[in-house]
Amino acid sequence: MRVGVIGAGVAGLSTAKVLQQAGHEVIVYDKAPDVGGVWSATRRYPGLTTQSPKAQYSLSDFPMPRAYPQWPTGAQVQEYLASYAAHFGLTLRLGTEVTAAEPDPGGGWTLTTAAGAELFDKLVVANGIFCEPLVPAYPGRAEFEAAGGRVLAGTALHDVEAAAGRHVLVVGYGKSACDVTVPLSEVAASTDVIARHLLWKVPRKVGGVLNFKLLLLTRMGEALFKYRVLRGVEKFLHGPGKGLRGSMLNSIGTVSVRQFGLRRLDLVPPGRMEDIVRGAIGLATEGFFEAVTAGRITVRKNRTIARLAAGVAELDDGTRLPADLIVCATGFTQGLPFFPAELTGRILDERGNFQLYRQIRPTDVPDLYFNGYNSSFFSPLNAEMAAVWIAADLAGAVALPPPAEMRERITEQLAFMDAATDTHHSRGGKIIPFSLHNVDEVLADLGLNISARVRAGHWLNPVDPAAYRRITPTVLSRLPAPPSSRPQSPRAASTR
Repeated sequence: MRVGVIGAGVAGLSTAKVLQQAGHEVIVYDKAPDVGGVWSATRRYPGLTTQSPKAQYSLSDFPMPRAYPQWPTGAQVQEYLASYAAHFGLTLRLGTEVTAAEPDPGGGWTLTTAAGAELFDKLVVANGIFCEPLVPAYPGRAEFEAAGGRVLAGTALHDVEAAAGRHVLVVGYGKSACDVTVPLSEVAASTDVIARHLLWKVPRKVGGVLNFKLLLLTRMGEALFKYRVLRGVEKFLHGPGKGLRGSMLNSIGTVSVRQFGLRRLDLVPPGRMEDIVRGAIGLATEGFFEAVTAGRITVRKNRTIARLAAGVAELDDGTRLPADLIVCATGFTQGLPFFPAELTGRILDERGNFQLYRQIRPTDVPDLYFNGYNSSFFSPLNAEMAAVWIAADLAGAVALPPPAEMRERITEQLAFMDAATDTHHSRGGKIIPFSLHNVDEVLADLGLNISARVRAGHWLNPVDPAAYRRITPTVLSRLPAPPSSRPQSPRAASTR
């Protein structure tokens, strides 16, 4: 088949690689001039690093270079993904925006770009849940900018010199907000963080010794959060062992408060560490709390910007702060701008949530898949296993339930995630903290998984994506071989 992929991030590239190995012709489109998605140079802000260590952020059969640090920079991740694309000989159309994607009446898709239209048998949307930055609409912005002020999304800030000698406000308190704040504070005249809510921050090394991946990037770490279906040890942890489970999670919070001096800084988040999944779990940025302690960064907790004026930002409590540059690390929207409105309405529910079976397949739109709508602690691994699932489904090797049953399961999963994350699941596109449950379910559909012994080892040791490196070749070896002698499909050369 001829498959079009929209998006050249981790999900798009891993999809292209797996489908190409399955014998399909795959073309990847991205409007950016380079691969990487969120790691593209067009979106990379100062201070950007991975949240997961490099071993856990690697694709199963392509480890990151040994020379990379434990938490690679944004530039290093982009270089890694470019090497991945080159190593596997992927066909890329970079700097090429898909302006329209429309289903053909007889099956397949027409993708339109500035260069014309092309036909494909199947389409994979991999533009990601972090595709468009969300910038608040501030009253007075026009006056603020007319006086020389700037309002930017975090992903639009690429050089710390933009903050040199200026009064900077960073809006947000997630990882990206804290990451960009540290380098800006080193050159700015003043740096304030406007935090609507305080979030729990996990130290990279708990107590300065224990790597956080030993606690949360294991199957045991995931089992501390109650999943929709409980099995084995999970039944104990959320039954007789509930007190032990709560103590294990909340002890991390206690250590974080002490390690970062949060009580002295008046920055202890509300609630308990075990509630972190209801908002967002953030890896603490190196140097952030130290800079707060030193006075280079001021956190304005429980505040928002009410309005802007020339050289000034007024907060919702009436505080007026000098401001020249406002950096908004305020989240993203999940958009499908290339689809007709009618089609988008068949993919989203009435609340705007993506209705995707296994986070991959819409039930009512044929020849269409999504990948990367399973954002997690192990995003590359989840994307790679979803790509294998897509390859199997293209070959008719996935035993799918009837459409009505798939819709029912999707509804149940969304309702569960609503409760588990207090609706903070990026419109159904984020599966944190249930990354490995998703992997297991996807592989169960294929009648396959890594060995029980290795999975048992992952209960106490960090999950190693390399343990899954044989999954792709094993699944592909079971699929029908592509017919090499069949005349080339007319779609393969269809361009108008």
